[in-house]
Amino acid sequence: MRHQDLIREGDRPENVLLVLKGFACRYKMMPGGRRQIMALLVPGDFCDLHVAILKEMDHGISTLSPCTIVDIPHETILNLTTNHTRIARALWWATLTDEATLREWLANMGQRNASRQMAHLFCELLIRLRTVGFATHNTFDFPLTQYDLGDILGKSNVHVNRMMQDLRERGLISFIDKRLKIPDVARLEAFCDFNGNYLHIMRCASKY
Repeated sequence: MRHQDLIREGDRPENVLLVLKGFACRYKMMPGGRRQIMALLVPGDFCDLHVAILKEMDHGISTLSPCTIVDIPHETILNLTTNHTRIARALWWATLTDEATLREWLANMGQRNASRQMAHLFCELLIRLRTVGFATHNTFDFPLTQYDLGDILGKSNVHVNRMMQDLRERGLISFIDKRLKIPDVARLEAFCDFNGNYLHIMRCASKY
């Protein structure tokens, strides 16, 4: 179900959640009821590995589209990290990549103009979804609403609409049947100075 809380801030989850299908997010609710999305979770992403250690959530996790989610007991995660070195390294890599992505989002919001912020997000999603087989070389399902994008980029719905229109008019993106198409990926990447090194995908593929 879309926009359904999986975990709320302050909860003490019994399991670690793994996304198999759909889009979810990490978010914080701000005074006045505004939501800030701090991370997108796509197929293959753990919602939060650290809850097995910290025990209490300092943010919420919600679906952004219909999702398939798997619950993995804390005991299973602890066993894997304790007794299986290669799996422990892979899980550690996933956590470090989450942190690298958050740093890139902060730089994106602070230093790029509005249209380039959105373009950068689209470039990132293309790589992440293509890596797990949920995108072609330039097209992927895009269930996010303009309100969702506003909560990711810190923009009003009106501003988001203008940003999307700007990218369309430049011929950088198009939408067909709720799928986002990037006609020329290299051109979109150049437009927003995208460098996907922070995703560390090639390093992960070679080591694990």
